[in-house]
Amino acid sequence: MIAARQLLSLLISQCSLGLLSLLCCVTVYADDRPNIIFILADDMGYGDVQALNEKSKIPTPNLNRLAAEGMTFTDAHTPSSVCTPTRYGVLTGRYCWRTRLKSGVLNGYGAPLIEDDRKTVAEALRASGYWTGIVGKWHLGLGFAKDGNEFDFSKPVSNGPHTHGFDYSYIIPASLDFPPYVYIEAGKITEFPKLSQSAQRFPAFLRQGERSPDFVMEDVLDNLRSHVTALISLQAKEEKPFFIYFPLTAPHKPVLPHPRFRGKTELGPYGDFVHQVDDIVGGVVKAVDGAGIAENTLIIYTSDNGSFMYQYDGTKTDHLQDEKVQGYRVENHQPNGPFRGTKADIWEAGHRVPFFARWKGKIEAGSKCDETICLTDFFTTATEIAGAEVTGDDAPDSFSLLPLLSGKDLASPRPPVIHHSVRGMFAIRDGDWKLVLGDGSGGRQAPKGKPFNKPYQLFNLANDIGETTNVIAENPEIAKRLEAECERIRESGTSRK
Repeated sequence: MIAARQLLSLLISQCSLGLLSLLCCVTVYADDRPNIIFILADDMGYGDVQALNEKSKIPTPNLNRLAAEGMTFTDAHTPSSVCTPTRYGVLTGRYCWRTRLKSGVLNGYGAPLIEDDRKTVAEALRASGYWTGIVGKWHLGLGFAKDGNEFDFSKPVSNGPHTHGFDYSYIIPASLDFPPYVYIEAGKITEFPKLSQSAQRFPAFLRQGERSPDFVMEDVLDNLRSHVTALISLQAKEEKPFFIYFPLTAPHKPVLPHPRFRGKTELGPYGDFVHQVDDIVGGVVKAVDGAGIAENTLIIYTSDNGSFMYQYDGTKTDHLQDEKVQGYRVENHQPNGPFRGTKADIWEAGHRVPFFARWKGKIEAGSKCDETICLTDFFTTATEIAGAEVTGDDAPDSFSLLPLLSGKDLASPRPPVIHHSVRGMFAIRDGDWKLVLGDGSGGRQAPKGKPFNKPYQLFNLANDIGETTNVIAENPEIAKRLEAECERIRESGTSRK
């Protein structure tokens, strides 16, 4: 953990070199524009949150509070059912399958994914006069230095949030189960990774690799919270509005709740970990309210995909009886609520996620929105709030949610949302209809199928939220229309017509 004075010094030293050039291009606004905090959980399911699943036995009082004090989006989707591509979509407003990454995710040493000429939401907001910061999981490639065939951890990384619009960055490279296990601040590793972390099995799942002495798995969430709340306290005193991106590392594996949370839920380590994530969110809300900026701060909470926990029928031993089992019987807990599948799948459990937005005095408390939205929409929503324009080929798959946050209808219907699975399977969602362009989950759940293998799957989610019945044979024209629209969006390079 770091003291506020140290953090302030770091911020000043990092920002000073670019200050003159920044002042030359920033438009001056009256400083009544809101601060924006975007919290992205890692693998939290729709059914984990009590505000969305009244049967959930996991206490989530802070997320319940966000729902009670803001707006709940009941039909929010990630652009992918796994983490790296979703994070790319959030920051660029562009579907990741338009990049070189057509399936899967990066590892901790992966080459940078965000193109040098691709504008991020952080760059757009900074150019509009916002201070920008990130604390948490990056997972978009960093450009580690090399000495021959070996990584040179003594040198800064050549790419990362500090090269894509963030004034301050304190991150881990990828998911908490991927080496190298290090913190990177302003592009520099905070402590040389001289330790060797051994591989471990679920629930404490870890891969073997380098680890820094200051990197302790059970302490990561608390460390990240200390950094982000310090940023909130510091920036609340400044005239310039701020944007903070807070991508969490949990409840993704390794499922290692801090000792003070173990046994708190009676649902095993996973339940305890979800409860800890809720506590971290509470820390952010407390910092915002304590700084007196609740009425001028938009807080968004969501997840990068659904839960990785399976849901079992019958009498199978589950996580409640044996913590080494990666799933629950439905009577004990439904991490993904009523939806079919898990994380990584093209089915709803893979990409329908919690989404809450609180902006006191602007968003009606306790309100709900049933419109279909995508996390790529954050880019255009944030820039519209900031008074910036989306130009050229920036954010080609992003549409502003600002009217919905204000309780109004969209001026025109949002174009269909494209879903994408870990194995590269596509689906398109338009109104009540969802067409899967493949013959399985495209992910983890059987049958996995293959992309573009027929028969395709057509579901009417209005009366079949569990995607139990393929009705493509009865609705060939609807399937044909959706397939053509999916191909148009894929081939044109944009969701805009």
